[in-house]
Amino acid sequence: MSGEGPSVPHGVGGVRKVTKSMENTTQVKLFYLFGLQETFNNKSVYFTLSLITYLLIITVNLTLIITIIQEKGLHEPMYIFLCSLCVNGLYGTAGFYPKLLLDLQSDVQVISYGGCLTQAYVIYTSVMCEISILTVMSYDRYVAICRPLLYHTIVTSLTVRKLLLFSWCYPLFISLITVTLTARLPLCGSRIDKIFCDNVSIVNHSCLPITINRIWGYCIIVVQVLQVLLIAFSYCQIVRTCVKSAKGRIKFTQTCVPHLLTMVIFITVTLFDTLQGWNSSVNITLNMRNAMAVQFLVIPPVLNPLIYGLNLQQIRRAVFRKCNTHKIIDVKR
Repeated sequence: MSGEGPSVPHGVGGVRKVTKSMENTTQVKLFYLFGLQETFNNKSVYFTLSLITYLLIITVNLTLIITIIQEKGLHEPMYIFLCSLCVNGLYGTAGFYPKLLLDLQSDVQVISYGGCLTQAYVIYTSVMCEISILTVMSYDRYVAICRPLLYHTIVTSLTVRKLLLFSWCYPLFISLITVTLTARLPLCGSRIDKIFCDNVSIVNHSCLPITINRIWGYCIIVVQVLQVLLIAFSYCQIVRTCVKSAKGRIKFTQTCVPHLLTMVIFITVTLFDTLQGWNSSVNITLNMRNAMAVQFLVIPPVLNPLIYGLNLQQIRRAVFRKCNTHKIIDVKR
């Protein structure tokens, strides 16, 4: 009996401490981003490089989007899905670069609680949309190459709309649930050792167990892995079909190699950031950690339109034709 007495006050004290911590979380209205601590001496250089990169992303993606919209000959499923991929690139980077450029001009990098959740939602949605759109594009290429006679029967305008709806609504809904589960958690900290907010960094400050968040995260990972496996299966079937004829190999090179390169690059750079999140204790410099974390916000948005624009003849011709038309108009003026 004497051994049980002290345990009750200790338990009550523990509860009081947790309760007090949870009460203090109502005062956490700002997050402090510490990812730029090693850039103080070169902020102007990083600002210039970031601004050039963002302007390049906007230019190349808008060029491809406008070209596909204006050219009736490009109103085909493959180009429509490519246009969606470029829109997603603009969407994801819009949630990152403007805030980064502001932080590079500030002495203290802070973001509001709502702003942090919003940024995490936009970036998280963009990553999931990228995978979904790449999955849809691999299915489109599979039907076009492995079932060419049935392509227009299977991939109808209604099917294209449904696939586009899936590739956007599914990630938006899943990301909304993810952020909602995060927003319900009381937080006991406000330090984020990155240059942008992400879901894992916010959840790590939770005062309560995050079991539900972990289970939900594992379910999402399983779904993403299944999509990657579906992409891999589609390309295995495409390769088997294409190697049988010279015409098939040419078609594979022109339309599938760019998609394959895009997919490999995106999965690779996303894997870097994921592994970093799992093992944040890895002894690497802050600049290196930042470089690994932002690759999926830099490389795919730049390379996606460039890879397709340089390799797909229809798009290349359309872009050159528009450029020549503008030159002729300027000369006449």
